[in-house]
Parts: sequence; C-alpha cells; structure tokens
Amino acid sequence: MASPTATTPSAPPPPPPPPAACAARYDFLNSKPPPNYVARLGRGAAGFTTRSDIGPAMGRGRGKPPGDDGDGDGGGDEEEKGYDENQKFDEFEGNDAGLFSNAGHDDEDDDREADAVWEGIDRRMDSRRKDRREARLKQEIERYRASNPKITEQFADLKRKLVDLSAQEWESIPEIGDYSLRRNKKRRFESFVPVPDTLLEKARQEQGHVTALDPKSRAAAAGAETPWAQTPVTDLTAVGEGRGTVLSLKLDRLSDSVFGVTIVDPRGYLTNLKSMKITSDAEISDIKKARLLLKSVIQTNPKHPPGWIAAARLEEVAGKLQVARQLIQRGCEECPTNEDVWLKACRLASPDEAKAVIARGVKEIPNSLKLWLQAAKLETSDLNKSRVLRKGLEHIPDSVRLWKSVVELANEEDARLLLHRAVECCPFHLELWLALARLETYDQAKKVLNKAKEKLPKEPAIWIMAAKLEEANGNTESVNEVIERSIKTLQGKGLGIDREAWLKEAEAAEHAGSVMTCQAIVKNTIGVGVDDEDRKRTWVADAEECKKRGSVDTAPAIYAHALSVFKFKKSIWLKAAQLEKRHGTEESLYILLSKATTYNRHAEVLWLMYAKEKWLAGDVPAAQTILQEAYAYLPNSEEIWLAAFKLEFENNEPERARILLSKARERGGTERVWMKSAIVERGLGNVDEERKLLEEGLKLFPSFFKLWLMLGQMEDRLGHVAKAKEANENALKHCPSCIPLWLSVANLEEKINGLRKSRAVLTMARKKNPATPELWLAAVRAELRHRNKKEADALLAKALQECPTSGILWAAAIEMVPRPQRKAKSSDAIKRCDHDPHVIAALAKLFWHDRKFDKARSWLNRAVTLAPDIGDFWALYYKFELQHGNADTHKDVVQRCVASEPKHGERWQAIAKAVENSHLSIEALLKKAVVALGQDENPNAVDP
Repeated sequence: MASPTATTPSAPPPPPPPPAACAARYDFLNSKPPPNYVARLGRGAAGFTTRSDIGPAMGRGRGKPPGDDGDGDGGGDEEEKGYDENQKFDEFEGNDAGLFSNAGHDDEDDDREADAVWEGIDRRMDSRRKDRREARLKQEIERYRASNPKITEQFADLKRKLVDLSAQEWESIPEIGDYSLRRNKKRRFESFVPVPDTLLEKARQEQGHVTALDPKSRAAAAGAETPWAQTPVTDLTAVGEGRGTVLSLKLDRLSDSVFGVTIVDPRGYLTNLKSMKITSDAEISDIKKARLLLKSVIQTNPKHPPGWIAAARLEEVAGKLQVARQLIQRGCEECPTNEDVWLKACRLASPDEAKAVIARGVKEIPNSLKLWLQAAKLETSDLNKSRVLRKGLEHIPDSVRLWKSVVELANEEDARLLLHRAVECCPFHLELWLALARLETYDQAKKVLNKAKEKLPKEPAIWIMAAKLEEANGNTESVNEVIERSIKTLQGKGLGIDREAWLKEAEAAEHAGSVMTCQAIVKNTIGVGVDDEDRKRTWVADAEECKKRGSVDTAPAIYAHALSVFKFKKSIWLKAAQLEKRHGTEESLYILLSKATTYNRHAEVLWLMYAKEKWLAGDVPAAQTILQEAYAYLPNSEEIWLAAFKLEFENNEPERARILLSKARERGGTERVWMKSAIVERGLGNVDEERKLLEEGLKLFPSFFKLWLMLGQMEDRLGHVAKAKEANENALKHCPSCIPLWLSVANLEEKINGLRKSRAVLTMARKKNPATPELWLAAVRAELRHRNKKEADALLAKALQECPTSGILWAAAIEMVPRPQRKAKSSDAIKRCDHDPHVIAALAKLFWHDRKFDKARSWLNRAVTLAPDIGDFWALYYKFELQHGNADTHKDVVQRCVASEPKHGERWQAIAKAVENSHLSIEALLKKAVVALGQDENPNAVDP
C-alpha cells in the first residue's frame, strides 16, 4: 500500500471512513498530517502560519508530491542536508536550527567579486583626483614658504656680500659668546655656597697617605717578618698604584700574545713614535707600556734591527738621549750588518762621534750605498766629500748615484775623466753617456754617442742628442739625416715609433734651443700612425695644442709639414700666418704669405692679408704691387678694389682713390662702392658730387640704409632742414625696420620741433620695431636731456619689462639710480645678463668711483675682452690707466686697442667718422675718444 506522501496535490480527497471506524475517529490526532497541510486554512486562518509549521516541507520542496524523492542516492543526500522528520522539536528555536543548513557559498563569492569591482572604481577615481590634489598641495606649500621663508633665504643677500670680504676683515670679526637660553638657564641655577669644614676634613682624610702601621698589627706580626723598624716605610698608596700598573701591563702582554709568543710590530712603533709628544700623564703611561714591550722584543729577539731602532726612537722622544744612544749602540753590536741601525746610530751620535760611528758602519757593510752617502754628507769640504765618495766607488763601482754625486763635485776636466770611468762601470745607464757627450768635443762626442748606440741600440735619446750635436756645430743639413736614419734604425730593430712621445721630445728640443732638431723630429714623425683622411684634422689639432703649451716653434713646424702636403688648403695657410704674425718675425710672415698667394691665387683673403701687413709695416709700394697682382687674378673681386681704394685714400691719394672707385662703379660695383665714393667726395668737400653719387646710388640700391643716412646727414650739415626731413621720410618708407634711421629722424625732429615730436617718432618706431633696446634707450635719454627724470624712470622700467636681457638698458639703469641703490641694481643686472660687456663696463665704473682700482681694472679688462670691437670700452680702459696705471699699462692698452681695430661704439663712431678724423690712426682716435669721454662722461647719471 502506498504511503500518503505518494499522492499528488491534485488527487481527490480520500473517501470518508466507514461507520465501523467511528469508534476510532480520534486516531488522526496521532497520525502525521498530509503534505502542505495548514491548520484552519479552510476557515481563513492563513495569517497564523509559522516557520515551524512549514519547516518539514523545506526538505522536499513546495508543491513536490509525497514520495517523489528522485532516483538513486540523490534523494538520500537531500534528506541528509534538509529537514529530518524524526528530529526532536525544540521548544525555544522551533525548527529554525536546520533552516539554512543546506545553503551554499555562492553568495560569498558574489560579494567578494562586487567588493573587488568597487575597490577598482575607488582606485580609478582616486587616480583622477591625484594630480589636482598634488597641485593644490604644492601651491599651499609654496604659499607657506613664501610667507614663512627660511633663515638661509632671509640672509642670502648678506651671504653674497661675504665674497667681497678680505682675509683681514674676516679675521677681525669678533667671536660670539654662548648666549643661548640653555646657558642662561644653567647659570641661573648655579649657586655657590661655602663648603663646611667637616666635608673638607673628610676629603683630606680620604686622600691622605698612610705612612705608619697600627701598633696592634705590629705586635701581632712580631717575629713573623722583617722587623718594621729595620725597613723604611714608604707611601702605601703609591705602592698600591704601582701594583695596579704592573698588573695592567702584564694583562696587556697576555692579551697581545699567541701561544706564549709576544706579537709586536716594531715598524708600527717607529711610525707612531715620530709624532709623539709627551703632554699628559696618559702619554707617559703609554711610553712606559711601549718601553716594556720593546724591552721584551729586544730581549727575546736581539737580532731584530727594527726593535733596537724603535727602542732608541722611544727614548729619544721621551727625552732620554743618552739611553737612546746606549740602546742603538747595543743594536749595532747585535746587528752589525743592518744599515738602518748604523744610520740611526749616526743620527743620534754627537757631531764629534758621528764620523767614527759611520766609519765603523762602512767597515762592517762596505757595499752599503746609504752609509757612503751619509759619510759624505757629514764632511764639510767638497774635497773630503769627493774622497769619501771615491772610496765608496772602490767598493761599489756600479752605483750610478755615487758616480753622479762625485761628478757633481768635480771640475769639468775631472768630471770628463770620471764619466769615462763611469760609462765603463755602468755601460747601460743613458744619463752618464749623455753627460759625457756634453762635456766632450765635437769629434769625441760623436765617438761617445756611437759607443752609446752600441750599448743601448734602442734608445731614441742618443739619436736626438746626436742631432742636437750636429745643430750646435752648424751642420744643419745633417740634422734631418740623423733623425731620419734614427727612425729607420729603430724601426728595423723592432721598436715602435710613438708619435706623441716624439712630439714631446720635439718640444723639449725647442725649449733647449735646438729648433732645427725640433723641426726634423716633427717632419719625420708627425705622419706616423695617422690615416690619410685624418691627417689634416689631426695635424691642425696637434699644432693648436702645441701653441697652447707655448711651443711656438713646434707648432709652425707642424703647420709647415701640413702645408707641404696640403698646399692648396686656405684654412691651414691662414692659421699658419696668424701664428707667424703673433710669434714669428716679419720676414718669416712675408715668406709664408708669399708662398700662400703662390699656391692659392684665387684666395682674396690671403692677398688682402699680405697687402695689409706690408702697408702696416710702412711699405706702401709693396702693398700696391701685391694688390695689382691680386687684381690680375681676381679682376671682379670687390674686396680687392676696396682694399686698393683704402690704401690710396689712407695715404692721402684721393685722386687715385676716385679713379679706382670710378672703375669699380663701371664694373657694376655694389652699394659699398657707391658709399665709399660718396665718402671720398665728402672728404674732398665736393658737395654737389657727393649728392649726385648718393642719389644715383639710391636709385640702384633703395634699400641700403647707409646711403639714406649719409644723404640726410649731408642736408642737415648744410642747413637744409626741409630736405633732410624729406630724405628721412623717404628712407623710412624703404627701410621701416632700420633702427639707425629712426634714431636719426628722432634726433632731427628734436632739433627742429622739440621733445614732443621726437617722442612721437620714437613711440611710432617702438610700435613698428618692438623689443628694440636702442629705441627705448633713445627715448630715456631724450627725457633726461629735458630734465624729465620721472618720465625717464617710467620709460626705463617699461623698457626692462619688454627687454629684460638688454645690457645697454641695464647699464643705463645702474647709472640712473641713486648711489645707495646701485649695488642692488648691479646685482639684478648681473643675474639677467652676466656676460654683457655694457653691464660689465658699468660695474667697472662703480668700482672705479668706489676707489677699488684692482677690481675696476679687472672688470674693464673683461669688458674689452668680451667686446674688442667697441671703441668706447677701450677709451674708458685707457682713461682709467692714465689715471691709475703706469707707462707700461698705458702702452699695453694702446697696443691691444690697435690690434683689435675697434669700429663700433657711440662715441667711437662719432669720432672716427668725422670728416676731420678720416685719416687719423687708431691710437689718435683713442686719445680723442678719451677727451670726449671726459667732456661727456656718464650722461644718464643723476646725483642722489
């Protein structure tokens, strides 16, 4: 019979029981209810369903027919995991204990996955906000540091001023005391009160010495020891301290021993005791310890020389010289064959006994070089020294040092005889052979060098010495042959040729005065080991390095060899010519330039340099001849035409200059030819011809601003203001970005209409040409000329904002500020433009006014070095030297200025381009500039 659980929910209810079973109608109370049965559900009591009521159904599933537990063992597993029908009902928890017992772990995995996703989102959002957060934090830190600067930042300007302190000023700074709060607090709590007498008495008793025995102890010990009255009683405290010292020394010795053998480093004691100075009780104790240690050394191993030396040195340091002498004497007896012991004994001995000690030493060790040299040092006369050294050579004939010492003491004849014997005893020492060759005559020296070559066949110095010997005796042709044969011989013997080493030998030969030997070495070794494609670069670099080292003969030799290979290289000819111009003679320079123009016919720079050198030397006909020859090879070279014109014009030959320029114009000369033509006419006073040339030149070259400037200046000079103004207006139409034209127009307007019109012109110029310091400076100076100091300051401030790195503006700012503010302004200028010559010259003026002449000279020299083309700096430098220098400094400045040939500068150009100064030399122009500088010095300065 199937169980009730096997019926489905849709099955009809069972039929009512038969009447026979009415007696047992209450049996249902003890039977199990059907599945999904809810009590009183039919009467609408659904709200009273509890978990305990539906608990048994969780194991089977809602709506699952009774008995449908699945196939196989699966149903049994679900019963084990679900609700057990037979379990006892709990009165407190009901059936909830097994409600979630079969729940799985999928929910926990989902939670972890969700947490990981949210953590990734948080990290992404945090990275997006990180940049903004860090930028905001950085701004807050900078704002905090700006409002709360460090102490080092507050005193930075004062630290910069410490650079200017001299050593005396630095040492004169007083030492500060200890004024810290800790010290004041400590002193506040310090108190001094009188010490009671009882405390003093107690201290005296503790430090006192017991010098007597107790009578009771004497009675008790009577007869057991020596009677106390027969032995003097000493300080018992000192006895105790002595026992402690001895014990500590024994412990030190034990700690420094291995298997009963004491380990001592006497050489270490020798090194340490040299600088020992006894200044305290501790050092005295150290000396006592060292004495015991060294005593142990010399007792256990008396044949050990460093032990005796260290013991003697220790006593010497301790001031016991006699003990030291006795120790080292015993050391000499124990170690008679050690030269260091004898040298120490000689040094410790008195002057009278030192010779006897060293004599005993050389008798014991006749082959000791040090002892023989010490014996010679003890002698006072050269004769006795020579005797001692010769005696030493009898025992040590192969000692090079002894031979050198005895040769140094001998005269020339004796030295030659000694060197003959020396090279026999020491045939493989190069210096002795070379020294002998120097002392011999020409023929004998050749024989000596030949013998040296046999003994030392791989020594290049012998061959170089032979070449020097030939050069010294006038055999110049043999010098190169000797060096060439030496290279072949050394290479044949398998010796490699080191090019760098041979070049150093060439420089050494130059410094020794053997120039031809130097040249021969360079000629035969400069190309060794250099590839063909690297020859030019390598040789030029070698020559430049030699020039830097001051080898002014080696460098031309390198250039000469390079030019023998590269005859048509213009750059090498120029470098060689510049080197000859600085360090050579005029004749050598002329020879070099003649060769250069021979091999480079179309190099106009070499022709111009050759002609200029002849002109500067005063040989005008030779310069004219050179230019004529250059014209034959370069007929269309404008530089040659202009050089010929300048030569004629500077030598007061205006007609020849006009003819040359006329031919140049006919050949289609450039704008420079027309400008030079107008300059010639201006110098001759031909106004009409000058105007004609300028107008014709402007028709051909309307954008050449110098022709417009010359036309405007000519009209202004003649008083034709309207024509000058018209010329300037036309010039600006063709050259709107030309700064000199704008400045000329502004000056003309200021001269005609005053400051207002000039200010308008400069304002328009600055709009069309922004960030132009010259225009700003012209505006500032115009305001200063009319006493508008505030307006000038405002313009200068705007100018520095627009052109913060302009040196001329910063120089004007330094000169315009009051004197107390000039140092601060100078510091700002140096920060903005450190290497600008205008700023450096302005600072030199400050040092000059402050009477710091050395600094002023240094800064002026720096200014002319940075800008040698600006004549104003040379004039300022020359004026300074005239006031605070001497004749040598005056001459040096003039020579440097002439060599630099300055062409720029406001005052310099105004003086050099004046008609009356057209034929003056640079030196004359420099002196005129100094005079003008004194009349119009510091135009921007305003007294505070």
